[in-house]
Amino acid sequence: MVQSINTKVDLVIDATSHIGIAEYGKIMIGDIGFEFFNDRDPRKSVQIPWKEVDYVIASVMFKGKWIPRYAIQTKNKVTISFSSKNPKKVLRTVREYVDPDHMIRSLSFLDVVKRGIQARFKR
Repeated sequence: MVQSINTKVDLVIDATSHIGIAEYGKIMIGDIGFEFFNDRDPRKSVQIPWKEVDYVIASVMFKGKWIPRYAIQTKNKVTISFSSKNPKKVLRTVREYVDPDHMIRSLSFLDVVKRGIQARFKR
């Protein structure tokens, strides 16, 4: 079993890790870091201390009514995507430990298409 890095736990919620094939488990948010514990294989657990978190990126749709996924980008430029039952609650809890300026929205589909068209004509 994997030992938790947290001494105080703020939130535990069912979640899915999107590293390769989707893995089901639980997210634990505490005073030391963000943790994902896999239900079946403890070797596939993810532990990220708050001092290593650079950005939290949320995919926001329908003007904030639906957040299908969110990702954590570390200072080593590694991005790990997650989804959970109640993403707003997770992001509000993460906001207590991460600077709100480092919590950003991902680009929408139309923004990506617009950037692609603009890049095509700038050449």
